[in-house]
Amino acid sequence: MRELRYQTIAGDLRRRLTAGEFSAGRLLPSEAELSEAYGASRVTVRKALDALRTEGLVDARQGFGWFVAGAPVRQQLGRLGTIEEQLAASGIVPERRVLEFAFVPASRRVRAVLDVDNVLRVRRLNLADGQPFARVTVWVPEALAHDLSRADVERATFYELLAVQIAGATQTIAASAASTADATLLEIEPGAPVLRCERLTRSIDGTPVLLAEHVFPATRTEFVVDLPSVDASMAPSGLRLVE
Repeated sequence: MRELRYQTIAGDLRRRLTAGEFSAGRLLPSEAELSEAYGASRVTVRKALDALRTEGLVDARQGFGWFVAGAPVRQQLGRLGTIEEQLAASGIVPERRVLEFAFVPASRRVRAVLDVDNVLRVRRLNLADGQPFARVTVWVPEALAHDLSRADVERATFYELLAVQIAGATQTIAASAASTADATLLEIEPGAPVLRCERLTRSIDGTPVLLAEHVFPATRTEFVVDLPSVDASMAPSGLRLVE
């Protein structure tokens, strides 16, 4: 029996996925691009992708497009901690690669938040089982970080390294598009949807001690919040619309 056109396309895409041409969570070329590449209609391409979705190889989200199926990195937001701790607890091997370690003058934005003139700036790439899942930049007041080395921040988190008592943090999450630099690090396309998270951590006396920016590929990341019942004494706060 002659193979239908969509089955041929599905077979070739299956081969490319199996060969690792596209890593888990990575966006596939758009339906229009695949249509042009295979010389087929978008209806035929979509049927091929639907067949692969049935097999659990790809998935799609409205506004994102098609991407390689894979278990997303999940982060609980109900308590203060690091995502590396949560990954390790779930059996995933976390890894951090330090891309930059430098004592620098604070930018206007960082100075306004941390109220200092000089900071330690650390840029790193976080991986889960060898797959990149976050580009992270952390700014720490120089007075708190002057004894730290690159080796220190490669082996431990700032929560472990800083000699201050941490009281809590405020985390803001917003949708954005990947810059060319972040896309290269995260192995996604420039302009692909990302979640940009900013966390400001304070000491027990309310002093800001850490400012961190995390950029996560949107198709590889889920944030989870446990919501108490309406009768509970404590309720989640901080959800608001961007004006």
